[in-house]
Amino acid sequence: MEALPRESIVDVLEAQLRKDILAGRHAIGSLLPPERQLAQGYGVNRTTLKHAFSRLVQAGLLETHHGIGTRVRDFARMGGADLLPMLVRHNPDWIGEIFEVRRSVGALIAERAAAKASDMQRSELVRLLEAVGTADAGDGVQLADIEVHRALARATGNRVYVLLTNTLLNAYFPVRAALVSPFTDPVVARDRLKPVIDAVAAGDRDAAKGTAEAYLRSTERVMVEGLS
Repeated sequence: MEALPRESIVDVLEAQLRKDILAGRHAIGSLLPPERQLAQGYGVNRTTLKHAFSRLVQAGLLETHHGIGTRVRDFARMGGADLLPMLVRHNPDWIGEIFEVRRSVGALIAERAAAKASDMQRSELVRLLEAVGTADAGDGVQLADIEVHRALARATGNRVYVLLTNTLLNAYFPVRAALVSPFTDPVVARDRLKPVIDAVAAGDRDAAKGTAEAYLRSTERVMVEGLS
């Protein structure tokens, strides 16, 4: 049994403010109403409002300037990829664009991993691939598959690829349960990914890129069908 999370009033207010900002009810670049007015409108006290503001500043949606007030940040122009999980929660349509980046970046990672991976990293990839085939169907396989992709990114020797991989994987998490379709059969999931790992382990850059593209397209197709 796992305890259910308990939402505080700050959690609820943060979620509502985030929803209102992303829906355009508070326009980009505009100053929010005075704190007293806003707190009254949401039915909370100013301390609760300040805590919610602090979270949304950290999330990149608001910016506060002493003596001026709190402004809605132009997150589409100034924000980073760390906003993706929040944007997906607000609007699942972002998944299509994430998949597009997943295809191109994933293929480049596999190609570079084939060229740069050490013997230890190749052995790790083979071991992690086998873990996919023995994991619990569904969630367990999905998480095991994620670890293979993290290891592929590490094998490139480029830390930016590692961070990009983490960002894309984190973006899936709000809707991860709806993307489980390719992972319902552990053996099938392992065999689908095996050509990529075989190519990387063999140091074949062209094969690694080609098999990764095929893998990413096939799993994307299955996941999109699951979403629809």
